[in-house]
Amino acid sequence: MSCVICEVRKEKRFCPAVHGRICPQCCGEQREVTLECPHDCPYLIQAREHEKPRSADQIDPAALFLQIEISDQFMYQHEHLLMGLTYALAKAARADRSLHDQDLIAALTVLAKSYERRVNSGLHYEQPLTSDSQRRAANEVETMVREYREAEQKHVGYSSLRDSEVLNGLVFLVRLAQGRTSGRPKSRAFVEFVFAQFPEKESPVLAPQEAGSRIILP
Repeated sequence: MSCVICEVRKEKRFCPAVHGRICPQCCGEQREVTLECPHDCPYLIQAREHEKPRSADQIDPAALFLQIEISDQFMYQHEHLLMGLTYALAKAARADRSLHDQDLIAALTVLAKSYERRVNSGLHYEQPLTSDSQRRAANEVETMVREYREAEQKHVGYSSLRDSEVLNGLVFLVRLAQGRTSGRPKSRAFVEFVFAQFPEKESPVLAPQEAGSRIILP
């Protein structure tokens, strides 16, 4: 029998994305490009194990915010902020299973540009996102930042979180996402990475008040 995608080459493997049998060439060429590959597909898992990280020339330098320096000290001192931001991404992606890596990267990038503008000029301008899914992801992150500040206010009487620190956290996650994703249109490698940080059955937060005490603050 022939491959259900190309209808030319002989089929040799079952593809859960099309619920049919396809050839290895179509599997390799269409994986995470036209095919919504489930995370437990053995061929996707095998490909990721042997896939080399994307080289620097495959990523637009402007997309990495290289003008912003993030020190090891920042990462150590703001571990709970980074955890909170990552949890917000996981929460958004679980609420909308259609989200891909590029959607989370788009949301993080727009937020980072917005915070960079605030830090440098004091202007509050929100660049519109192209899809409802991306907007919801961005809103989830903004909600987390607001709850972080509210939790600080509740626990120590004031909020010390600066916009520049939020910016650094967002840029850190943009760089992490760019390094984790395969770059293919339907890649969910970064999505699955944030899921792994907060497994669904172990999610420590279901309510905002719990987020403040169990994730954000020591």
